Amino acid sequence: MRVWDNVRLHLTAGMREFIDANAEWLTAFQLPTYAPDLNPQKGIWSLVKRDLGNLAAADLGQIAWTVKHRLKRIQYRPDLVDGCLTGTGLTLV
Repeated sequence: MRVWDNVRLHLTAGMREFIDANAEWLTAFQLPTYAPDLNPQKGIWSLVKRDLGNLAAADLGQIAWTVKHRLKRIQYRPDLVDGCLTGTGLTLV
């Protein structure tokens, strides 16, 4: 099974030919252009951006550090990660 969004690479003729040539074992599902309800990473980035809204960063390095720090905090909160997955209705296999 293959699930993709609308990234340019996923929409090329070569990709379509590959999917068609391998249809006996490959099922492709194309997501809408913006589908946060189907993509758990959107929930994670939403949590990160929530903290960045009021950041008055002095430079790009401070922004990068803040993003890494927020992601690290989320990593140690499996309930947040599970919540982002649950919100999509998807499950881990």
